Amino acid sequence: MVPDVSTGSSTLGLIRYLFGRGRRDEHTDPHIVAAWDMAGAPDPGRDPEATYAQLATRLDHHVDLRTRELGGATPPQHVWHCPVRTAPGDRYLTDDEWAEVARRVVAATGIAPQEDARACRWIAVRHADDHIHIMATTVRADGRRPRTHRDGWRAQQECRKIEAEFGLRRLKPGDLTAPRTPTGAERAKAERQGRTVTSREWLRARAYLVAAGVRSVDEYFTVLRSIGIQVRPRIGPETGEVTGYSLAAPGDTNSQSEPVWYGGSKLAPDLSLSRLRERLADQKIDDRPHHLADPTEPWRRVESALRHARTSVESGDDAVAQAHLDAFGDTLHNLALVSHGPHRAELYEAAKAFNRARRSAVRADHQAAASLREAARELAYASHAPGGIAVALLFAALHLALAAVKWHKHRGHQQQAAAAQQALSHLRAGYRQASEPVLADLSRRAPRSRTITRFEAIVRRVLPNEAERVLADPAWSALTTALARAETAGHKAGHLLSEAAAERELCSADSPAQVLVWRIASLPNKRATAARLRSTHGSEPSLSVPQPLVTPHHVTRGASRGTQR
Repeated sequence: MVPDVSTGSSTLGLIRYLFGRGRRDEHTDPHIVAAWDMAGAPDPGRDPEATYAQLATRLDHHVDLRTRELGGATPPQHVWHCPVRTAPGDRYLTDDEWAEVARRVVAATGIAPQEDARACRWIAVRHADDHIHIMATTVRADGRRPRTHRDGWRAQQECRKIEAEFGLRRLKPGDLTAPRTPTGAERAKAERQGRTVTSREWLRARAYLVAAGVRSVDEYFTVLRSIGIQVRPRIGPETGEVTGYSLAAPGDTNSQSEPVWYGGSKLAPDLSLSRLRERLADQKIDDRPHHLADPTEPWRRVESALRHARTSVESGDDAVAQAHLDAFGDTLHNLALVSHGPHRAELYEAAKAFNRARRSAVRADHQAAASLREAARELAYASHAPGGIAVALLFAALHLALAAVKWHKHRGHQQQAAAAQQALSHLRAGYRQASEPVLADLSRRAPRSRTITRFEAIVRRVLPNEAERVLADPAWSALTTALARAETAGHKAGHLLSEAAAERELCSADSPAQVLVWRIASLPNKRATAARLRSTHGSEPSLSVPQPLVTPHHVTRGASRGTQR
């Protein structure tokens, strides 16, 4: 059961909507099921003599009294509106059951507490099988305004109780960190214009994507404008500083041909100006990252930061873990941005889903995740990485998403846990699409049998507890190729496997050989790095680029044989 509280200023306008045919003729039988006084509330849906104006006059009685007392000043936003809808698949409630729901919601939210003779006037209108609309005028009989602080949250808490008592589907409790859902009018507008998403959703997705790749609020505004989004900063009258902002989608106008503005906090709580400043406060403001001799360095840095973030989520305090989850949301957006191939669509969906999992009521210590956030910023401007390191990074992201699911579940964050689980599903699908061609290519390039036998002996010696699983793994052939290239790059196979044995996911992994492949893929080429360092002491800088330990599947077979030799 989902309540959705909002406020307005036109009693008559909302009544006309509730008892009218609806914007798309969806209102078939509108009628009042409950009210502050059923005998005193004219019902235009049941009484032919009742009019909208009569009902509006009765509801606005206390508003009019206070208006006269205030000398003609109508209280602002005095119309309270709360649709309450059952979940898909729930049984249809009777009019009497909906009446009880309405009375309990207005009591819980402070609109009309039980046994309060001076409470606000309200009605509950049903014009569909699965929902009602509760409407109230928020001026009490004594002229005071009701105490409706956190009314949306209190309505949700009451609905959770009603679900249990009425035998309805138990929805996940919220914590006031979810973004606002599009209104019916916004969805209808998008449908008329042939769009699959509303302007609110479109702006939210672009705002998250831009925020993931910038280093300051000013740059955030600049990039938004560069992609056609209108930005309207809010300036404080006393300080002259920016205190907030609103965005408008290109071509989205109202009936007066004016842009339709959405405040940053109305798009999502963590897109407010204050939250953006918290995340961007410690970012170094400079030009784009400098040219790197090794183009895979940004990818390696993010892969390492993701593994560190996973440790922090699993063993750190809540503020540190929350900061890393927020930075992980930026990482997913940038990873999708720079990825190529069929798995890119899955990464975009994972980033979109994780936007809900990156927020909770826990206040984040953003400084603790500065390394991951900065690495994610650099990734946004990185060149395309070879298949091995790209998949290694995706593999690390998959494990961090799994840690996020467990972290949220352990703390009772049900909505966030569900969002993290959805992101994890997309990451798993993307990982399969990205890893299969790389693993197949590595398997085709396996070294000679004598080398494989030597690696088998090393595995049995270094990983005695996991040796049989590793050797029986379908990815064993790919691992032998990765080990051979690691040795060519200056690493020792036994030392690499010994370090990997300390990785916690090895004993619990479905494919321990794949864990080892991607752990090796994230290592730098030691010989190429040493050669580059030596060349920097000469008169001319080196233009050589070190090769990754795991090459993409499009590298020629001849080049692979040369590397093995």
